[in-house]
Amino acid sequence: MAHGGGCASKIPAGELEEVVTALAGQHHDSVVVGLADGDDAAAVRIADGLAVLSTADFFTPVVDDPFDWGRITAANALSDIYAMGGEPVVAINLVGWPRATLPLELLREVLAGGLATAQEAGVPVLGGHSVDDPEPKYGMAVTGTADPEQLLRNDAARPGLPLTLTKPIGSGLLNNRHKSTGEVFAAAVETMTALNRDASRAALAAGARAATDVTGFGLLGHLHKMIRASGVGAVLDQAAVPLIEGAAEALRDGYISGGTRKNLDWVREHLRPASSISEEDLLVLADAQTSGGLLVVGEVPGYPVIGEIVEGSGIDVR
Repeated sequence: MAHGGGCASKIPAGELEEVVTALAGQHHDSVVVGLADGDDAAAVRIADGLAVLSTADFFTPVVDDPFDWGRITAANALSDIYAMGGEPVVAINLVGWPRATLPLELLREVLAGGLATAQEAGVPVLGGHSVDDPEPKYGMAVTGTADPEQLLRNDAARPGLPLTLTKPIGSGLLNNRHKSTGEVFAAAVETMTALNRDASRAALAAGARAATDVTGFGLLGHLHKMIRASGVGAVLDQAAVPLIEGAAEALRDGYISGGTRKNLDWVREHLRPASSISEEDLLVLADAQTSGGLLVVGEVPGYPVIGEIVEGSGIDVR
């Protein structure tokens, strides 16, 4: 039912940046984080020591099971708040549903999955909005809170600090294989349904000030956005980046999404790959993730270090 699965169905980053320039130039004294640096959520100061965070995220089905799709989508939407160092407080559903084609019982399962993940996060789901749509879509708009002086931001990466990744990558490859073959990959579902709450809290406790989550633009795309906003460069250790079980085999068998190839095309001019790095290595690093982990500037105990922030610009891949 879906032309593309999950975050791989996003409008490509380069095209999207051209479109959202129409929103540029706004100024409001209360805005702490706005559109300029492509952060994961907006942050607006409403009182001393308190900012409201706002985000929305929805996408087409990434798995066949409706309950799991709901769980994955909710975890992905909540992640934008965690990626900013915030705590979600309320969510509302966003639904597009082909009511003439798919039974409403399936939609009930999708919503139940979303609610289950929200309840795990301790977040009430209070209503939402739906439209009759030829392609099924589901997501959430989420509101959270944070200390505006303790945010995890795209523009706060500083040289000399390590890069930590809190979830393995490869969900795009496995989701594309699932879409093509019907094979279910439990490790991918487990990764995509895992909340980024604990990783966010651990990053804040470790003193981190810069982070983003790794979703549809891939590890390379989201790292590029962060170092561009911060005016720094990065070194990425390809061998240190963990993969979800089965992702290497999916790459070998050619299950590479169009979104992943567009991601790599977008960042290629900013990459300096070592001679040992293959095109396939770069495609994995550009793999369009759904509900991926946090990419944190700083060492976060319990999670792998995959590189470092350096002076300069661009990404050295080694």
